[in-house]
Amino acid sequence: TEDIRQAVRSVDPALPIANVSTLSTLVNNSLAQQKFSVYLIAGFGLLALILASVGMYGVISYSVAQRTQEIGVRMALGAQPRDISAMVLLQGVRLAGLGIAIGLVVAFVVSRLIANFLYGVNASDPLTFVSVTLTLMAVALLACYIPARRAARVDPIVALRYE
Repeated sequence: TEDIRQAVRSVDPALPIANVSTLSTLVNNSLAQQKFSVYLIAGFGLLALILASVGMYGVISYSVAQRTQEIGVRMALGAQPRDISAMVLLQGVRLAGLGIAIGLVVAFVVSRLIANFLYGVNASDPLTFVSVTLTLMAVALLACYIPARRAARVDPIVALRYE
């Protein structure tokens, strides 16, 4: 800012100078509140995604633990580990699909309320809905992967003696 003042004084030394700043500084200061709101909403969204994935992992892991004997019987009767993994992953996909479907319906309804806060994006932008749906499904599959892998490694003899 001192360079700007010196440049103005070199043109006209009698010109009064107050609150000199660059245009980019003025723009950044005027957008500070909006940027903070975006970062805050993004942070809460990321936290919600993490909590959802941990919850999904917990539910599927608990389900696998409860079904250990069933999985052992299936393995003893000839089920392959990939079949057991697919069964557990399918259970997770069903749960995630139900949650995503309910969430999409609610999002379409609520999108009218947030339309005023959006700039350059339509409230019902199909690309946004598709990308969020794919991201949530990928996170759900990732959360189900560890319990599915654990279920596929169940020893039928140990599982039949379980509990």
